[in-house]
Amino acid sequence: MQQRQKNLRTRKGFTLVELAVVIVIIGVLAAFGVPKFLNSVEKSKAAEAFNYLAAIQSAQERYLAQNGTYASAVTSLDITLPAPQYFSVGSVTPTASSAGAPDWTLTLDRNSNSSYSYNVVWTSNGFDTTNSTILTYPAICPVTIAAASTGGSGSS
Repeated sequence: MQQRQKNLRTRKGFTLVELAVVIVIIGVLAAFGVPKFLNSVEKSKAAEAFNYLAAIQSAQERYLAQNGTYASAVTSLDITLPAPQYFSVGSVTPTASSAGAPDWTLTLDRNSNSSYSYNVVWTSNGFDTTNSTILTYPAICPVTIAAASTGGSGSS
């Protein structure tokens, strides 16, 4: 009897089953947490594109007020922005709207070193929901678009 009490007192540590249960729990938590974390990281990178393009839009409006037309190059604007780190900047395409008013378009394409492949298109009216492919990934899109503005059913 005394030998048995001595064995119970000296046994310390975890059993293999206890360790296996802990590892399984950690694995399940990681399976849910890692994708959410990666989506959050990509969403912050997409927000970089939206901030960059919003700054370009403001500068384009100032350029239009001064010159009567939109700039055909980002370097012609009154701001100096560093190139987006995670996007390739296309060229500014000045056009005229169907009513003859000046218009412009600028596209940022996500760099190829991402698991996501999308672009963000901006016009003089702001975010172009029709031509931007970021909307195919709603989990990473930093803006929420109502169903009516993306071609969904809505009342008029």
